[in-house]
Amino acid sequence: MRQIVNINQDWRFCKTEEIPIRFPQDWEQLNLPHTWNAVDGQDGGGDYFRGHGIYARILRKDDFPAADKYFLEMNGANSSAEVYLDGQKLTRHDGGYSTWRVELTGLKEETLLVIDVDNSSNEQTYPQFADFTFYGGIYRDTNVICVNSSHFDLETNGTTGLWVTPDAEKKEVEINAFVENVMPSQRLRYRIFDADSSVITEKTVPAKMPNTSMALESIHLWHGRKDPYLYTVTAELLEGEQVLDQVQTKVGFRSFRVDPERGFILNGEEYPLRGVSRHQDRWGIGNALLKEHHREDMDLICEMGANTIRLAHYQHDQYFYDLCDERGMVVWAEIPYISRHLAGGEHNTVSQMKELITQNYHHPSIVCWGLSNEITMGGNADEATLKNHKLLNDLCHEMDKTRFTTLACFTASPIADPYVHIPDTVSYNHYLGWYGGDTGMNGHWFDRFHAAYPQMPIGCSEYGCEALNWHTSNPAQGDYTEEYQAYYHEELIKQLFSRKYLWATHVWNMFDFGCDGRNEGGENGQNHKGLVTFDRSYKKDAFYAYKAWLSDEPFVHICGKRYVDRVEEVTRVTVYSNQPQVELFANGVSLGKKACPEHFFYFDVPNEGATELKAVAGEYTDSSRICRVETFNESYRFKEQGAILNWFEITAPEGYLSINDTLGEVMSTLRGKLYIAHFLLGLVKDLPKNASGGGKQGNGDTLVSLLKNKDIWQMTSGFTVIRIANMVGLAGIKVKKETLLGLNRRLNMIKRKS
Repeated sequence: MRQIVNINQDWRFCKTEEIPIRFPQDWEQLNLPHTWNAVDGQDGGGDYFRGHGIYARILRKDDFPAADKYFLEMNGANSSAEVYLDGQKLTRHDGGYSTWRVELTGLKEETLLVIDVDNSSNEQTYPQFADFTFYGGIYRDTNVICVNSSHFDLETNGTTGLWVTPDAEKKEVEINAFVENVMPSQRLRYRIFDADSSVITEKTVPAKMPNTSMALESIHLWHGRKDPYLYTVTAELLEGEQVLDQVQTKVGFRSFRVDPERGFILNGEEYPLRGVSRHQDRWGIGNALLKEHHREDMDLICEMGANTIRLAHYQHDQYFYDLCDERGMVVWAEIPYISRHLAGGEHNTVSQMKELITQNYHHPSIVCWGLSNEITMGGNADEATLKNHKLLNDLCHEMDKTRFTTLACFTASPIADPYVHIPDTVSYNHYLGWYGGDTGMNGHWFDRFHAAYPQMPIGCSEYGCEALNWHTSNPAQGDYTEEYQAYYHEELIKQLFSRKYLWATHVWNMFDFGCDGRNEGGENGQNHKGLVTFDRSYKKDAFYAYKAWLSDEPFVHICGKRYVDRVEEVTRVTVYSNQPQVELFANGVSLGKKACPEHFFYFDVPNEGATELKAVAGEYTDSSRICRVETFNESYRFKEQGAILNWFEITAPEGYLSINDTLGEVMSTLRGKLYIAHFLLGLVKDLPKNASGGGKQGNGDTLVSLLKNKDIWQMTSGFTVIRIANMVGLAGIKVKKETLLGLNRRLNMIKRKS
């Protein structure tokens, strides 16, 4: 019978393109999972290593049980890989996030296994342009599967060989099995177990006629976080009474649909989807996660009270999908068709979608397949992009008739663009209140879409803003403070959660994540929009804003624990709780009780000397402290690491413009428009063709398209010119200090409009 042997141990590794013909003893010794970008993919600069990494290992036949066939199983090698056995190439796989296998033909007593992994830039394999680091390496488990010559299929799109479709209405499961080298005398025995591991029913069929259905007298529904009940279906390949091979899968009975007015409906009940998006990497580890890392992520998401996860922007580890099933998460799963359509990438989008669906069909947590993310960053969808989306949408419906399709649109995508209306549902990525605009625009935008297309279910697939350990009593857009992030999410919660028609909302992001091209917030190489820090050690205040709305676990939380030193005589203190009433004490003196149906409680606190704060909500308490200081604590103020200019180098005469002013203020003057146009044209002129870094980037043509986009201009009008200059590193552009100082001198001659 099938046995799976893990081979994560005892590899040799080297960054090279040369395939060794002998075991390279002098190479670096390591164990899997592994990525070669755990450090340089998170330190900023957009210069992390993208190239070939060679892994070598000796396979000894005595280390494996006797079997007719041996298959190498790769669960994640980013982003392309070739397998060699004693110098002979066996296969190539393009796509860094799925499971794939190859038969190890010619396995001898001692065999050299070599895997060439490549995360180089190219025009065929997704992703290539996105706001995250494309970590190279074999970053998930690697196994050898030992099977009989007759066995469940292992090679078709990474399949398990078992395809199970539960039908809640009919109270039955449809079973399709795929068996290789079937003999006439062989049979298949199917069994269904309940959550207590008791057999409910079983059925035996000829192996040459593997497809059947099995009815149950009664069923227990999988009902999200409330009741994630799972059954287990096993399939045994029999020769007489001997079990030649066995596979199993867990399934859940549930029905769901999306109503354009009522949102998501689970098992006939309205079930508003409110949750987060998740990237799979960590500080100092990259994407080479262990099971305990996945479990910790799930624990934090559950603590916050979320009931849905958008697993962006690629196929995640099977172990995490299993956790989603077990914890009752409703999941959006997608492929890394992102940011820019690649002329040579259509085949890769199809192969990655086939793998995503084939390998994840059985997960009750997954309700939709995501076609793409922000694919129109460079402008409206062209014919090739439309064709690719229609192809993927049809493929999803052909392979899986039980789930709907969706996509995540770039905020500037016109709502009438035909590509927006290809899938069954759509969501938009909006950062109004962070990337330009203001927070109040978000809800109204969705109302306009809903009014224009009342039959198209609409959701919010990304929204958020960055926060690090910076603090202020006067939070403002773009200041990277924890206080502004908390304010932003308070406003977005009130706007989005009150709109019943939104089929799902997903915060971007649950955790800070690596993006080596980013130069923002004073800590380069990361996107800091997470509700939890990159190392998972600190839950930002905004985390508790969601917990107050979504979690049934009683709690109270005082915001601003890292903001101790304050200069004002009376300071505002915010408290979050899911309890109906909160009382705040300052040095033991009650400042009163407050009730708030929105779960956000605000207190004005006298700031004299040192003050111990205590919040009380029923039997639950939380403590904090503040301290009066005469001058603002500069350690709380955002300072850009590697900034082009320091604040004290920027002259800003009173009544005149400077690069500290917003783009909108500068562009409101004729000369300001001319100077900005000259500045931007200079950037485009100096940009090499196909320039790229590690962030949300494109080539020179993409940058030109963005500059021509009126919606982008409107979005960025709230950014200061210096902030825009610091951010364009995401497009691989280096702005010279002298250029900015020259622009500032010109702006200093323009009177500010009254």
